[in-house]
Amino acid sequence: MPSYKISWAAPKSALEEAYAALSDLFDPPADAVSLVKQDTIAEDDASIWSLEAYFQEHPDIDAVNKMVADHGGLGDGQLEELPDIDWVAHALEGLGVVRCGRFVLYGVHDTDKLPDEADDIAIRIDANQAFGTGHHPTTAGCLTLLDRFAGWAPKSVLDLGCGSAVLAIAAAKLWGRDILASDIDETSVAIARENVQLNHAEGQVSLLGAAGFDHPDIAAAAPFGFVFANILAGPLAVLAPDMAAHIAKNGRVMLAGMMAEQEAGVLAAYEKAGFRQLNRLNHETWPVLLLVRQ
Repeated sequence: MPSYKISWAAPKSALEEAYAALSDLFDPPADAVSLVKQDTIAEDDASIWSLEAYFQEHPDIDAVNKMVADHGGLGDGQLEELPDIDWVAHALEGLGVVRCGRFVLYGVHDTDKLPDEADDIAIRIDANQAFGTGHHPTTAGCLTLLDRFAGWAPKSVLDLGCGSAVLAIAAAKLWGRDILASDIDETSVAIARENVQLNHAEGQVSLLGAAGFDHPDIAAAAPFGFVFANILAGPLAVLAPDMAAHIAKNGRVMLAGMMAEQEAGVLAAYEKAGFRQLNRLNHETWPVLLLVRQ
């Protein structure tokens, strides 16, 4: 039997209240609700977002439109009848448990779905405003590449631009090392701190707000044996000289956040700064590089 989708397009701030209302207040609630950025490269505030509500039964469109008008001030949504596939499952398929090698990322609602394998490292990261739930290819790619180097434990680690701190938490659990994690955005730092607490890693992961390497605690902890930098291509390239200055000889840096067409430019900046490529995780859009400082 067919299912139905109602959609709206607007800036994220205009859709968030309606998203919550359709998920929690509308009776009966939508079977699935997604809030997705249309331009994945743009900053959140610079992109139009799509709010999509899925229903297995034909919804009362007037009631839905009244709900989003009262909670978010939105206009009427566009109703579509969808082909006979499980669109509710399709809307949710990227939001469940994510496996990246031995790392298993999950949200609070998926606790009962966790696999039970001896070598798994479970990390709880609930979807929120900070980048890095594990569903984006850059985060998943970093974790997959990290899994390949489980036996090589550096003495000092920095997660630069940590977002949700998923990489810092993963490294702490994998290597049993103290990790320093930083982000330029204070909201991300606050959310990262919550995630560290959820994963009982307070004694291993230290968090701070900083732009790049500009913080006395980072200077004091350098040189690092390993640095994660899952940010954007522009900042990655600009940071190459500073990266070389803060990484020990033979130290590693994992670079992500650049698109495939930006990879050559980023790699050239790091080669100029004294790095060479050790490994690469292939992805048609979001590759991940592992480099060593010579």
